[in-house]
Amino acid sequence: MPPDPYRIRNIAVGIIVRDRRMLVEIYPATARHGVFARVPGGGIEFGETARQAVQREFVEELGVQLSAAEPLAISENIFESGGAHGHEIVHSFAVASPELESLADDAEVRVLDNHTTVRWVPLAQLRADEPPLYPRGMLLLAERLSEASRP
Repeated sequence: MPPDPYRIRNIAVGIIVRDRRMLVEIYPATARHGVFARVPGGGIEFGETARQAVQREFVEELGVQLSAAEPLAISENIFESGGAHGHEIVHSFAVASPELESLADDAEVRVLDNHTTVRWVPLAQLRADEPPLYPRGMLLLAERLSEASRP
């Protein structure tokens, strides 16, 4: 049975920022949409907390354990993509992973469970919508994290 198109999906995402760059998942262009970026993470499963979900998603998608996952915000994302409507409640976390944080600025890592990759993208480029970043509001959180980590 296909998923209910009118459901509200709870997701947990992890924001990693280093040197005014954010680690994002890049979705290639298709007939339905252009190239876009998303913050790594995914759906919260029944019976798990948002923190457990973001930790699980990083293991499933990137094969890494998070050394920290601190709550940042809860936001709402109502959107249309490729003619389909979506509604998400987004649990955002500041996450840490020595493995990911040590990736070179030009590294691109294949996501294990789909056709996407993750890479570092400068915050200024994301601010210019090159590529557009989803869920909306994540860039502001990343910019705040970046400013907080500056000496």
